[in-house]
Amino acid sequence: MMDKLKFALFSIVVLVLVGLIGYWSIATIQSGNEFATSQKIGQLQKENENLTKQVADLLDKLNVFQSQSADSVSATQDSTLEPASVVSTPTSAQTTAYKNQKLINELQKLINDNVFMKLKSSGTRVGTVQNFLNIYNNTSNKVDNDYGVNTQKAVAAFQKDQGLNADGQVGPSTFNQMIIWLKKQG
Repeated sequence: MMDKLKFALFSIVVLVLVGLIGYWSIATIQSGNEFATSQKIGQLQKENENLTKQVADLLDKLNVFQSQSADSVSATQDSTLEPASVVSTPTSAQTTAYKNQKLINELQKLINDNVFMKLKSSGTRVGTVQNFLNIYNNTSNKVDNDYGVNTQKAVAAFQKDQGLNADGQVGPSTFNQMIIWLKKQG
């Protein structure tokens, strides 16, 4: 009798284990599409990791190249001011030449993009002009990125001081004069 009881308990335990294994195998089974999709996701993640490493390597090489390029340009750069018609030097070439180099670079980009601004213009490019005007007038007016009446008046005053047509609108010739003025400041 004891042997029959042991056999029955052993059989129940085996059946429960087989049932659990069967349930697990059915619950975790994937269709062909799901399997293919999960394989593709894994492959794309590996490719993404490789591309991320390649981008990091290329950025490191670019930084080294830019550093070497800037060093060679600053070593050969003349200390005199350039004529107004030759102000189109690349922005990355002169990183420390002038104390307002960042603003000079931003103004040069406005020239390169052939930007014109007038009353009611808005955006960060207007902020660049307002930053210049604060330096030129030695003020700390709010840079609100809106070309309002006060900005227009300040631009017209700058243009008049520099012998330009004082219409209060800015374009490449006014931006160029702003760059020349900033370079004279050191």
